[in-house]
Amino acid sequence: MSKIIAVICLLSANEAFPQKKWTLEECVAYAIDNNVSIGQTELDNKLAEIDKKDAFGSFLPNVNANASHSWNRGLNTNITTGILENQTTQFTSMGASLGIDLFKGMQNQNRFRKAKLALISSQYQHLKMEEDVALNVVNAYLQVLFNKEAVKVQKQQFETDSLQLVRSEVLVDAGMIPRGDLFDIKATIATDKQRIIEAQYALLISKMSLAQLLQMKEFKDFDIADVAYEFQVNSILLEGPESIFGKAKNERTELKIAENNVKIAEKEIEIAKGAYLPTLSGFYGFSSRVSYAKIPDGQGGLKNPPPFFEQFNLYKGHNFGFQLSIPIFNGFSTRNNVSRSKVNLDKSKLTLEQTELDLERNIYTAYSDAKGALETYMATKEMLKAREEAFRYTKERYENGMATGFDYNQSQTLLVNIQSDLLRTKYDYLFRTKILEFYFGIPIIKREVLDGQGTD
Repeated sequence: MSKIIAVICLLSANEAFPQKKWTLEECVAYAIDNNVSIGQTELDNKLAEIDKKDAFGSFLPNVNANASHSWNRGLNTNITTGILENQTTQFTSMGASLGIDLFKGMQNQNRFRKAKLALISSQYQHLKMEEDVALNVVNAYLQVLFNKEAVKVQKQQFETDSLQLVRSEVLVDAGMIPRGDLFDIKATIATDKQRIIEAQYALLISKMSLAQLLQMKEFKDFDIADVAYEFQVNSILLEGPESIFGKAKNERTELKIAENNVKIAEKEIEIAKGAYLPTLSGFYGFSSRVSYAKIPDGQGGLKNPPPFFEQFNLYKGHNFGFQLSIPIFNGFSTRNNVSRSKVNLDKSKLTLEQTELDLERNIYTAYSDAKGALETYMATKEMLKAREEAFRYTKERYENGMATGFDYNQSQTLLVNIQSDLLRTKYDYLFRTKILEFYFGIPIIKREVLDGQGTD
């Protein structure tokens, strides 16, 4: 009872204050903007960009500078005269160094290429997440539309039964049907009211599910546009599963991710093999110092040291050269890294093969489901025509006193059930053909809607 009251209150509020009606395109765009999982993949893209910058930085030299200032008190060697003196002296030193890898077994180049491939994989993952979210939104959106039409069917049935009650009262007064049939009609109307409330509650739940999928903070008044999707045979079924799979092999994001991961594994092998090769690096260093201790003046006395910059220029020094490192034995570490990378490559290839097999199986299944949904819809449509004729016949017999109220109610219930089945099969067919279009490379919504949403 509390659920029913909540539904009635919410529907009354919506009627009093019209709210925004969301289209499918707006729902998908909003979900892409606000979905947490998509936001996480955007952060993964930023991390991949940083990793790429790190890899590029390995081509640049390392430059460091250093400086120090110290006080020496007591018996110390004068760094200028070399004589032991009991005094307090100050000493400043400074320097700079530069080092650069000239050759490192092509590891830096391969790491940079691997970082670029990892960035591409991250972008594909982001796109895959957008596609998955969009497909889920379409499914939830169509569910809301189905429930909306189901509410209309139940309301129409209630109106029809209400009119039938009026006619039945006339027939009872004319003595054409027993008065007991009125109770059956009234019971049917009460059942209609219950079904309307149940349909409205199912509609409310589906709206809330869609709003929560969009991750809206305020979704009590959420509603979608009343769009009538007319049934029509989708031309995608004319392609055949083989054609759809052939197109999907070049279009599907999950295959591109798996293919790119194979390339990354190949680069990891090249990086590991680079450790077998010698490395050559260059270095350069500059240093100078300044002392504040007094120095002999040549006449047995002491004088102040030369000025700061004069000493800096006098005592400056340069250090440069090359360093060659040749790996000889490192406890099988390099060999094990190469072997480990080869195993990872084999795993990536198997993952690619499995992804392709899964895609083929999913496409054939989706094609069979879509074709089955079409056949089910057409069969249900024929059943509806037959059931409408049967109900019309039963209604005429009832109004002529040749059928009971039970017969009338039973025929009517079967008609309502077939109407609901027709709606269900219609939207089931729409969603399954959307999946086929998705595999064929047809975007779920127009690409312009996704502009600026993070797709690459």
